[in-house]
Amino acid sequence: MALRPPSQYQMNALGTSGTGGAVQSLDHEILGEKAATLGRAGDRVEKALKRLAAEAPDSPQRPVLLKEAAEAVYAYFIQRELCGMRRHQDVIREYGIPAEVLVRLGAS
Repeated sequence: MALRPPSQYQMNALGTSGTGGAVQSLDHEILGEKAATLGRAGDRVEKALKRLAAEAPDSPQRPVLLKEAAEAVYAYFIQRELCGMRRHQDVIREYGIPAEVLVRLGAS
């Protein structure tokens, strides 16, 4: 059985409630935390992809770095979706996420 909060506490399409006062302050804090978490996840993606790019293709360490990069990208995509951003094509291009990482996520 699913429970729903009273209508005064439900979120609108922007992720904020329609009420004023303390609830809006809390909404603002939550949005700030979502943005900060998304930024940290993006930093982890950048670092993991740099380590992967620096490693030689035939290196025995490459599979480990590939797994780390895939996990970082996966966590970043999940955080983006939690923030309401469902399309990832732009960040795939922006970060230059290689196909070998995307394949590990189930993308083709």
